[in-house]
Formats: sequence, structure tokens, C-alpha cells
Amino acid sequence: MSKNQKIDEKDRQIIRTLQRNGRMTNQDLAAAVNLSPTPCLRRIRLLEQSGVIKGYGVEIDSDMYGLPVTVFVRVSLDRHTEANVKQFEQAMSKIDAVLECYMMTGVSDYLLKVIVADLSDYETFVRKHLHPIGGIASIDSSFVYGVVKKSGVFPMIG
Repeated sequence: MSKNQKIDEKDRQIIRTLQRNGRMTNQDLAAAVNLSPTPCLRRIRLLEQSGVIKGYGVEIDSDMYGLPVTVFVRVSLDRHTEANVKQFEQAMSKIDAVLECYMMTGVSDYLLKVIVADLSDYETFVRKHLHPIGGIASIDSSFVYGVVKKSGVFPMIG
């Protein structure tokens, strides 16, 4: 499977099943998607080689880990020069507390998903990691106080 080839419905079934339980055996996965094990494993390998499946991970309870505070941070840059954008994006890639960083349309340039231990830890994040970057026009923070839905499973197509 190359980057230009589209995945089919059976591939999507495999992906959605793995998104629900990435630890299942190939035997169980094959049964769940109604394939025999060898063709199922072949499809998985092709999905991995083509980059559709980028890796496997573990979902962690951030409270139990000791980082119970999730903050969505909207950042606007004061200038949109190539150097300013590159500086900001490189800084984001190096900060462990930033789990996700998205370039956005609309009022803000970036949306960050940040996890910290508490409000004091967030203040330290802003003062020691964001402010020194420079070129930031505004920082707008929204603290998560409840999760209504969180899913890593893609929706069906069609």
C-alpha cells in the first residue's frame, strides 16, 4: 500500500478495532473483523508500512499519574514571519507539558493541550516556557473541569 492508495472498509474495521484495544492478539483481531489471521496480519503490516498506522500507545489516567490539570491554551503570535513561526513551533516540540499543538484558523494561531500538576505548575509553564519564546501577542487559557467524551476511535465513513 502506497501513500496514494486508499484504505478500504476492511482496513477501517481493523483500525477501529485496534483503536479500541491495541493489545488484542492478531487471532482475536482477525475474528473481530471476520478475516483469517494471515490476511489480517498482512493488512496490519501494510497499514504500518504505509504510515496509516503510525504507532501504538497506552492511555494513561492523568490524575493517577500526578498531572490532573488539563489546560487548552490559545496562542496568538505578534508577527507571522517564517522565523517567528519556526521559533514558536520548535519550542512547542520540546516542551513535555504540551501534549498537542495545532496550527489554527480563526482568532488564535495555535491551540495547545497542556497537562500540569496544579495552578502553580501552570504558572511556571507560562513563565518559564511560553514567555521566553518571544513573539507571542496573547495567551488565553481554558481549564478543563470535566470530560464529557474522549475517544481515540475514528468515526465510520459513509
